[in-house]
Amino acid sequence: MPLFEIAFQGQVRSGVTQEQARARIGQLFQVGGEQLDVLFSGRRVVIKQGLDESAAQKYRQAIERAGALCSIDPMASDSPAEPVAEQPASAPAAGAEPKGSRVEPRDAYMAAFSEVEAPDFDIAPVGSDMQHEYETFTPLPIDLSALSLAPPGADLDELKRSEGAPVPNTDHLKLED
Repeated sequence: MPLFEIAFQGQVRSGVTQEQARARIGQLFQVGGEQLDVLFSGRRVVIKQGLDESAAQKYRQAIERAGALCSIDPMASDSPAEPVAEQPASAPAAGAEPKGSRVEPRDAYMAAFSEVEAPDFDIAPVGSDMQHEYETFTPLPIDLSALSLAPPGADLDELKRSEGAPVPNTDHLKLED
């Protein structure tokens, strides 16, 4: 099954201003400021990869409804495709550095973690079963014999009262100017 990636180069549809498209794309991907500057820089940014054709078309439709243009490109079939997390905020996704290379921290907070050694976990392929094996069911010793079930289609709401609410007597009230 061929896999595709969604690439964005900051192009907007005709009849839509750059500001309108930026606002809508920011809302769509929940990004703002610098991240939108990266998306609308004119460079090719891969937003999502490892998608089948129908999922890629859904992304294209959402981006076009927001007033922007994107491209759906087939991924190289010689390398195993790994779906990655959505990365509209990071421009290096298109030309990311190889694993093991040094990445500059984006701010002072992230600089504190620049020397941390951590394993490089991969993302599970689409459709993987992430749940551990099921354990055998052990019934609990609870007596439920006092409970009953309502028949299918029964109204479980409060019972409706058959009589109408009493009308208050307003004969003693008068309107004055």
